[in-house]
Amino acid sequence: MIKKMFKSLSKFFHRGIIFTLSFVTTITLLSYPAFAAKSNMTGDYTKDTVSVVKTLKEVIDTPKDAPNKEEVREEALSVITDYISRYRNRGMVNTTQSFTTMQTALNAMAGHYKNFATRPLPDNLKERLNKELSIAEKMVLRES
Repeated sequence: MIKKMFKSLSKFFHRGIIFTLSFVTTITLLSYPAFAAKSNMTGDYTKDTVSVVKTLKEVIDTPKDAPNKEEVREEALSVITDYISRYRNRGMVNTTQSFTTMQTALNAMAGHYKNFATRPLPDNLKERLNKELSIAEKMVLRES
C-alpha cells in the first residue's frame, strides 16, 4: 500500500515538474518581443521604387576595381531582398507593369551576384539593367 502511494505521489510530482517547466518556457518565449528585420522600405510603393532604382543605378555605376565592391554587392542584395519581400505579395502592386519590369531587373541582378559573386556585372547586363530600371521608374511615376 505504501509502495502504491509512493508511486502515485512520484507520478504526481513528475507531472507537476513537467507542467511547471512547460509553463515557464512558454511564458518566457511569449514575453520576448518579436524582432522583425529592419527594412529601408517606407511602404509607399512609388517612393520605394524610385529609391531602389536610384540605389541600384549607383551600384551599376560602381567601377569594377572599386575597393568597396563587396559592400556594394551586399547592399544591392539587401535592397533587392527588402523590396521584393515587401511588394511581391501585394495584389495592388504586383500586377502593375512597373513591378513586373522591376522584378525582372532585380532577378537578373540578384542572380548574377548570387551565381558569380566575385565577378563584376558584365557591360551588356549593365545596359539591360539601366534600361529596365529606367523604364520601371517612368512607369511607376506615371501609375501614381
